[in-house]
Parts: sequence; structure tokens; C-alpha cells
Amino acid sequence: MPFLPITKNEMLERGWSQADFILVTGDAYVDHPSFGTAIISRVLESKGYNVCIISQPKSKSDYTEFGAPRLAFLVNGGNIDSMVAHYTAAKKKRSDDAYTPGGKAGARPDRAVTVYCKEIRKYFGDVAIAIGGLEASLRRFAHYDYWADKVMPSLLLDSTADLLMFGMGEKHIVEIANRLNAGESIKELHDILGTCYAVKTSEYKAGPVKECPSFEAVSAPTPQGKRDYAKACYIQQAEHDAIRGKKIIQRHGDKIVIQNPPCLPLTTEEMDATYSLPFMRDYHPSYKELGGVPGIEEVKFSIIHNRGCYGACNFCSLAYHQGRKISVRSHQSVIEEAVKITEMPDFKGYIHDVGGPTANFRAPSCDGQEKRGMCPDKKCLAPTLCPAVKVNHEDYLALLRKLRKLPKIKKVFIRSGIRFDYLIADKDESFFKELVEHHVSGQLKVAPEHCSNNVLKRMGKPNIEVYNRFKKRFYEITQSVNKKQFLVPYLMSSHPGSTLKDAIELSLFLKSENLHPEQVQDFYPTPGTVSTCMFYTGLDPYTMEEVYVPKTPQEKAEQRALLQYYRPENKAFVLSALKKAGRYDLIGRGKNCLVADDSPTTKQPFTQTKTKPQNKKTTGKKPFTGGKKGGKR
Repeated sequence: MPFLPITKNEMLERGWSQADFILVTGDAYVDHPSFGTAIISRVLESKGYNVCIISQPKSKSDYTEFGAPRLAFLVNGGNIDSMVAHYTAAKKKRSDDAYTPGGKAGARPDRAVTVYCKEIRKYFGDVAIAIGGLEASLRRFAHYDYWADKVMPSLLLDSTADLLMFGMGEKHIVEIANRLNAGESIKELHDILGTCYAVKTSEYKAGPVKECPSFEAVSAPTPQGKRDYAKACYIQQAEHDAIRGKKIIQRHGDKIVIQNPPCLPLTTEEMDATYSLPFMRDYHPSYKELGGVPGIEEVKFSIIHNRGCYGACNFCSLAYHQGRKISVRSHQSVIEEAVKITEMPDFKGYIHDVGGPTANFRAPSCDGQEKRGMCPDKKCLAPTLCPAVKVNHEDYLALLRKLRKLPKIKKVFIRSGIRFDYLIADKDESFFKELVEHHVSGQLKVAPEHCSNNVLKRMGKPNIEVYNRFKKRFYEITQSVNKKQFLVPYLMSSHPGSTLKDAIELSLFLKSENLHPEQVQDFYPTPGTVSTCMFYTGLDPYTMEEVYVPKTPQEKAEQRALLQYYRPENKAFVLSALKKAGRYDLIGRGKNCLVADDSPTTKQPFTQTKTKPQNKKTTGKKPFTGGKKGGKR
């Protein structure tokens, strides 16, 4: 099956005079199941609808290429939020964009969904518009916007769209399409699960709902406004459950944004049907002369076998987008995709990843989840493992064994997404041993994120002792199979809760572990996460406890520099941080020092309580030179 049309000529060549749906996206058109645009367009195609793609439009001619669609425009900002695509955590413009031809930055506008919808309105008037994807999903209520440094209204209202789809969209897009095709107006589609719509206050019919504090309340830059924002965040997170979640409303002036409960996750049969669609597994050939689309390289020879994550880290948006319920594909479906990969002309024998949001989840967290949904007030894995969690890797291991036996496959790797606390809790080490022996490509990426339990609590991560137990056992098994393999720990600076003392503790941890991270992640307050709520309000929405938040550019730079204390260019920031904390004992040329101070200033004695030294030695470690964190944050 060829690529879907991206020009009018391609549409006419198919014998179409008009598209049923026109999908406008902030990414280049890549027809691969790791891209939301590809999935939604192929699902609609499989139901008999004509779909055309407008990728990264800029001019009137781009928007009007196909004329008006018969049923609706569908708009997304791309695989990631357009502001994240454009700016670093320090709000500096990025120099590249992996989802744009040639990797060039600037091909999509800031706040792409809003811009695209308003341009569509300009040229087509009161045409039906539905928005979806990550940018819309995470901005469906009033939300703190880090780049504007203020609370912004629901994207549904800002964009002027008629309907907002949140979460993974296969089920609701088909219902929307069928009902529009049957003659219903998009303005009447108010009962579809997984969607948000808006009505005038005068037209609202009261019913059983959870009401969030209003936009006016949560956007007030006052202590009470921030408390209201934290309350709204808690309601939105707690009700994001397909089994027990309730309808939520939030007033915005004379309008009310209404969120229906989430859509039920796909069954295994439904997941299999989605991934069996005729994806080309590549970018549109028109991009070849422009240098291709770099984003395909990470996923071209990788396989997604699951969705959802009950790990639910506070800084991660995946649970709020995909849900905490795990959906999985059948072994046969995954194997069929692997066989297709082996037939690709540039396949070299290596499956790069068999994963998902969390690679080693293949079942619900516990028996109760299927009946009553996820617990609203507690996490399955952090700070400690819930006794109800069923830890079992048998199905995942069986799948990997089948993949390893396929012809033309030399190695099947798992490069990221292993939840180490879940893994170390498994009393049966069969998977752990085979992971180390067969599925690590020299380095295994895991995400302890920090070493201070004070910070880990706010992250929704397990205590550092759990990581240390995992690390110890990883190197023991590695040594037993005579391999040289290393853990690549993802680490984050300046997360809410992290004081300078905590940042110094992390720096000492890195020194004791002989780790020299080439790249580190500064906390990035993206829309829709619990951690972003903490960043803005200084409150933990689950407990309403006050949380320390490093916010000034100076302190954020100091905390970040402490993770790379060994770099000469970070010396001034490290010295500043150590002096502020009174840690003069760590300044100098001694064995335990982090940085030398060649200035003539008089050093003062250290009088604070020392951070406990972490000097346990681990077999087979080398300096960490790992790469960037992938799309798991």
C-alpha cells in the first residue's frame, strides 16, 4: 500500500475528488506505527475513509492544497509538544528537530495546534476541526505553560477546535468518523469517551461530575490560586482511569470545558489489528533529497509490544496520556512485524528494541485493577512495591525467546524502558539472566534519576537502595557470563524537591561510582505532569505539602553543573554551589574534593552535617558516556 497523499496530484491519482479527512501535523509525514499521524490515518483508511496529509504547513497554499474535507480536519502538533520540540529546558532555541526533513529546526510554529486551527478557520470558516496527539492531550485543561510562565486555558478553547481527543486515538477517531459520516454534526458529539468539548454556561446541563477549580481560580498568581491549581491537578490525575474515572468539568469564563471519561484501552486483538495495518515503515520519499527525517532512525528496526505504564513517574506524561492500564500485542503480531523488519533492504540483523513505555510490563499490575481500575491515591511501585503487584516476566521472556530464533535475526536488544525496581522484585531470575546474556548491546539504560530519597519521593521513584540492589546484581550476572556490559543511568537535576544539598549528594554519588555523564537532563516542566504542578505551585498535589523548587537560572545552572563537576567550564557554578552550601570540604585537590579553587579567597571550615559517603565498589564499571534520554519523560 503506497503512502497516503500529501499533494493534490497524489490524491487525484487515487481517483479521489475530495478527502474525507485532512490530517494536519507538525511533523514530517512518516508512515511508521511509532508516529501518531501514521496510526490515525491508517486506521481511518482501514475503515474506508479517504485521508490526506498536510505536513508542517506554512502558507495559504499549503492549507488549501486539497480544498475542504468532506467530514473534518484532524490536527496534531506532532509526536511531541511543539514547544518542547523548539526549546531546551533553559528556554533556548534548539538547533535541530528530529521530526523535520533534514533535521532542521523551525519548520513548525510555536503552539502548533493553535496556529494550525486558526489558519484553518481563516481559510475554511466553520469547518469541523478535531484536535489530538500529545500536545492536545496534555493541554486539555487549564495548564501551567513553562515558556509563557503562566497558566493558560484549555487548548480546546485557545485553538477554536470543536472537539479534543485525548489519549491513544484509535477507538474514538473511528466513532467520530462513523457518526460524522452518518450525518451528525461535530458540535453534537458530546458523549464519546476519550474526548473533551465545550459548551456555554447557559447551555450546560448539570449531572454527576467532578468539578475542577475554574480557569480564573487556577490562573490567579496568588497562594490560593496555586492551591486551587494543585487541587485541579489532583482531580485530573485521579480520574484518569477508564474503569472508575468520572466526567470532569472546568469553567472558563462563560464556557465550560467538559472531559468525558477515558476510552477503554485497546484489547490485544485491537492492538494486533492496528499494528497489522500496511505501514510503509519509512518517511515519505519526497523528503529524501532534503536529508530524510532523523526521527525514523531510532524506531526503524524497533518494535512496540505494549502501551500504558503503571510506574507513573511524576515527571512523565505517558501515564496521563496512555493511561496506567497495560495493553499488549500478541506474540504472533510482534513476530509478524519482526519478520517484516528482516525483509527490509537495509536490515543488518539487529532488532534495536522490543519495548514500550515500560518494556517489561506485559500484564495488569494486580488482579484488582481489572475490576476497580487503578488506585487514585497510591502508586504500584513507589516509594515501595505494593503487596498486590504481581511481578512476572514469563510472557515477555517467552516472546523474546521466539524473536531470537527467527531467521536473519542476529540479536534482539532492549535499549531502554526497563523498570529496574519491578525487575529486581521478581524472585525468578530467568528473565534477568537472559536480559544480561542476550539483550544488552553493551549498555543498558535505566532511570534511577537521582540518589537522594528526598528527591526520589517527589519524582515518584523508588528509593536509591532499590537501584543499588539492581546494579549489584546486574554486574554479578554480567561477570558470570563473561561479558563487559554497563548500566547507563539517566539522571535529572533541579527536580522539585531538590535542594543544593541534594544536588551535592548526587554529585558525590557520581564521583563514588566513577560516572562521568556526557549529557544530563535538567527538569523540564512540560504540560500535564504532577512534577510541573509542583514546579508551578510549590505544592505536592497528592498531599498538599510544600515542596522546595529550584527556579532561578543561577541555581538550576549550579545543580546541573554539579552532575558534570569534572568539566572545566562548570567550575564557577560548582564552586558557587559548594560555597552556598558551606561544603568547603569538597573544594580543593584532595581525593574527596569535587573541584579546586585557585582564587585567593579564604576557605571556611565545613560545619554542616555531611552527606553519607557512597563508596561501595561495583565490578566492571567504566566512566558513563551514555546518550540522551529517549521519549520516556
